Amino acid sequence: MPDIFAAAWGQDHILILAAAAFIAGLVRGFAGFGTAMVYMPVAGQIISPVAAIITLTIMDIFGPLPNVPGALHFANKRDLARLWLGLALALPLGLFLLTRLEPQLFRYLVSAIALVMLVMLAAGLRYHGRLTGAMTLVAGALGGFLGGVSGLAGPPVIMLYMASTLPAAVIRATLLLFLVGVDVLMLAALGLSGQLAVATMALGLLLAVPFLVGNVLGGLLFHPGYERIYRAVAYAIIAVSALSGLPLFDGGMPWS
Repeated sequence: MPDIFAAAWGQDHILILAAAAFIAGLVRGFAGFGTAMVYMPVAGQIISPVAAIITLTIMDIFGPLPNVPGALHFANKRDLARLWLGLALALPLGLFLLTRLEPQLFRYLVSAIALVMLVMLAAGLRYHGRLTGAMTLVAGALGGFLGGVSGLAGPPVIMLYMASTLPAAVIRATLLLFLVGVDVLMLAALGLSGQLAVATMALGLLLAVPFLVGNVLGGLLFHPGYERIYRAVAYAIIAVSALSGLPLFDGGMPWS
């Protein structure tokens, strides 16, 4: 077992991956979102698309686990069931396409999705009508599809709930449990398809350490009175990460 982790530590540009995981955790800790939008554009430049998804899922699954019992109490169970149903229907399709994407196309896709979602979040675009069960189901399906093909499962559901009148605690709990469901289903689907390489899982476990440290530090830095500043910083970091992931800029990064 130590040999597996030693091999993972010997991964090319491991320090760049660790830094990306740490910064993703930091943003998640003080802004409450952005893990995949920070990590995936960088990881896609260094490791394969499937490996990037696996490492993201493994490192991301540990952070929310202590909060699951409380989230189960506050979450909107009906919405969560619809989100999970949409997720289960669409995530396999996203993973199917992922395994057939060329790495360069994957990088364009991840960066493009991250930038589009970033613009929509920063602009405060939201639906102003009444949220229906069908819309929740579709949001879960879109999140599942994007999660499978790019690792970016959260933004469609986050944007749906920006229009919700539910209490903030209910929204946070429902989002947390949806994303835990994404991680669990992702690992199950990858395992059933034979994509879960032991070495890649070991790399994900190693990256979980800086990711969790970043989460804790980001949480300590958070102060409700500075929420706008935190969001602006998060948006800037996501933009830099997404732009760096575009193959157009190959040769301009230290790991290129």
